[in-house]
Amino acid sequence: MNFEEDTKKVLQGFEEERERTGPPEGFPGFPLIPGERYTDPEFQKLEIKYLWQRSWVYACHLDEVPDKGSYLIWDKLKAPILIVNSGDDKIKAFYNTCRHRGAPVATKRKGKARLLVCTYHGWSYDLDGNLINLRSPRDFVDLDKSCQNLIEVSCDRLGKWIFVNLDPDAENLRDYLGIVADHMEQFQPNNLRHVHSKTYPVESNVKVLLDAFLEVYHVPSIHQKTVNRFIDIEGTTINLWPNGHSRMVTPHRRDDWKDPGAKGLKEIDTVTEIPKNHNASYSFYPNLVTPPSSTGIPFLTFWPTSDDTCEVDVHWFSPDWGDGDLPDIWETRIQNFEDILYEDTQFAPEIQASVSSPGFKGVLLNYQERRIYRWHEELDKKIGHNRMKDLSIPKVLDPFIEK
Repeated sequence: MNFEEDTKKVLQGFEEERERTGPPEGFPGFPLIPGERYTDPEFQKLEIKYLWQRSWVYACHLDEVPDKGSYLIWDKLKAPILIVNSGDDKIKAFYNTCRHRGAPVATKRKGKARLLVCTYHGWSYDLDGNLINLRSPRDFVDLDKSCQNLIEVSCDRLGKWIFVNLDPDAENLRDYLGIVADHMEQFQPNNLRHVHSKTYPVESNVKVLLDAFLEVYHVPSIHQKTVNRFIDIEGTTINLWPNGHSRMVTPHRRDDWKDPGAKGLKEIDTVTEIPKNHNASYSFYPNLVTPPSSTGIPFLTFWPTSDDTCEVDVHWFSPDWGDGDLPDIWETRIQNFEDILYEDTQFAPEIQASVSSPGFKGVLLNYQERRIYRWHEELDKKIGHNRMKDLSIPKVLDPFIEK
């Protein structure tokens, strides 16, 4: 990854964005996105099946399963998944489902074990998911234990970040992430420590909430006393990448601005100029948004909980602070971020009620909001020929995707 060239392009982009008086030449404008994509139950079913259950999504950090036998139960996709440290630097994921009659092989949300044992009938599995023992084997006809191992879930890592994919034929994570993974290497993901995680429920469709984190058009209205005080949305530059991934970089109003909430924290010395000195926000399609910095990284992951409710998880990671307790400044930093998150989520229930009304005909997007349209284009690609014709959108952004 040539970060020197990337920096040059972004800085040039700031100036071009500030100077333009309209969308760039050749920009086609966006057709209306049908409002029913946010409300129609049949469309939500297609989305769950072809997007959420067939995409790489962030699950947890290695610090949460640090030792051989450490495990946690993860169920954000409404399927009970057991993520296990099986030793020898291997992290595996299985459906938490005994092959006998479907009982769980782990019942605590988090723990450590030498074997995974179903407490219903005592079937036992090793940390690689192999069935090694069962009660009364004489009562089973022609049972081949090697055919009754736990069913594995695709699991892969980027540094210490652990991702899962319910699609057994999923491409490897690195190929899927592409240039996003290249950009993340500057943050030394193998050395980051897990700081904090918290879940926030929101009463809106997941796309209503996620849309707000793919643009800065709302900043002067929603974040008047926070973010709008230090970022200049007129200079925002956007990169659209394959597989729906993207980046948005917004310059600070002052070249010498520094985050007061990060004062005194250790910095990652390999972080390049753009994320170190400007406000960069990456989107890992479909549901991870991160505005990383040289002193710490939040992951925001968005999850549907019903057709009209969702939740956002916020995970924080830090460069290694050494021995001893986490620096006290982190408490303030997390609270400040939570205040901004509240600003972003405060109107979501009202928006959901509005998009569900006869008065809402569809989503009308401008050039600044093109990451939202790109998100929907990729969703239609995932659904493929199963698309609902009257709720599909035309592809218009292909010429703007950086290969």
